[in-house]
Order: sequence, then structure tokens, then C-alpha cells
Amino acid sequence: MVTQDRVTAYAHASGDHNPIHLDEEFAASTRFGQRIAHGMLSLAFVWEMMSINYPSTWHKGGTVKTRFTSPVVPGEEVVVGGSVKRLRTMDGNEFVECDVAVTRPNGEKALTGSATVPLE
Repeated sequence: MVTQDRVTAYAHASGDHNPIHLDEEFAASTRFGQRIAHGMLSLAFVWEMMSINYPSTWHKGGTVKTRFTSPVVPGEEVVVGGSVKRLRTMDGNEFVECDVAVTRPNGEKALTGSATVPLE
């Protein structure tokens, strides 16, 4: 669940105090009409998922390439997921390439992209 408390905590941890994330009155005047979560918070969920699924190799060179496609609103429960797309060898090393996404309750993708993880 993406709560406003979680968004506020992320703002403090990251130093990103943009009022679109924190100030209800300001955010109401934007094109979103309400506060939105940091895009990088959604990316952090993907990073956590990859760390859990590849605990011994993710931090040895895992990479992500993503696009933010829809804002997450505090109060939404998002689904973070991924699937293996292919295995590949580069410079003699094996990698797994995954599709990753963060999906909002209405089915919209908040984030899409790919992650590459070394297997050793």
C-alpha cells in the first residue's frame, strides 16, 4: 500500500520535497489534481523485488531500464511484478533479462521496463 506516510518518509529519505508529493493544496492545482507518489518510490519497489528474487547476484551488477507511465496516488495498492524474458551471455558471463512493471489498481502501468541480472 502506498500511503501518504510512506510518500512523506520517502521525501525525507531522498531529499525530494517537491510539493506535488507533500502539499495537498498545491497538488490539487496541478494536472493530477491530487498528491502523487515519487516515481522513484515505484522504482524502489522494483529494486526490492529484484533483490528478493536474486539475493546473491542482484547487487553484483543488476541494472534496470524503466519508463514512468502513470502516477501512483497515495492510498493505492500497487502490484510489483516481473517475468523472465530471456537468458543471454555477454562477454562470457550469463545474465537473465526480465520484464518488470508496477501496476495500479485500475490496471494502468505506473512503470514498465526491463531488468538485467548477472547469474554468477
